[in-house]
Amino acid sequence: MKKNLGVVQAVYPMPVLIVAAYDENGKVNAMNAAWGMICNSDRIALFIDEDHKTTQNLLKTKAFTVSLADRAHMDVADFFGIATGNKMADKFERTGYHAVKSEFVNAPIIEEFPVVMECELAQVGNTESFYAIVGKIVNTAAEESVLSENGKIDPSKLNALIFDQFQHGYYVSGERVGKAWNAGAGLMKQG
Repeated sequence: MKKNLGVVQAVYPMPVLIVAAYDENGKVNAMNAAWGMICNSDRIALFIDEDHKTTQNLLKTKAFTVSLADRAHMDVADFFGIATGNKMADKFERTGYHAVKSEFVNAPIIEEFPVVMECELAQVGNTESFYAIVGKIVNTAAEESVLSENGKIDPSKLNALIFDQFQHGYYVSGERVGKAWNAGAGLMKQG
């Protein structure tokens, strides 16, 4: 029997995404955003507050990057979520991390995170229910260490962080338990 829990954001897993943008002086700012998802073959939607320093920066530059946080960099990924650039001028510098300018957009790539999507600002959604930044993905880059033999990102090598909204924990993804568009194929033959 199920127990009623009230209003709970019961979506799991949630990605741990690191959004980075330059300010008007070319300074790097980054934030942790768990409420984000691919929304088209070349689009990512980030449901983030308008008042974040990173949001304000990407609105000015019209570009940003989205990195997948991983187990090896969990401490800094979490720091990017608890520290605000609106109050901490040296937020990025404090981490000791390194950033290089994207070849494709006017935004920083944080070198320590293994996978990054380089995005142009495509749309801002602002309704009574949500504020969303939609980026057009113009390139995705990944460290060779997280690629499989076929040249694609291998989740078992990535150790991507997953945010748990139930207990506020971080978990790691990676175990393959089935093949998409195949695990349910047997049910297609019934009838």
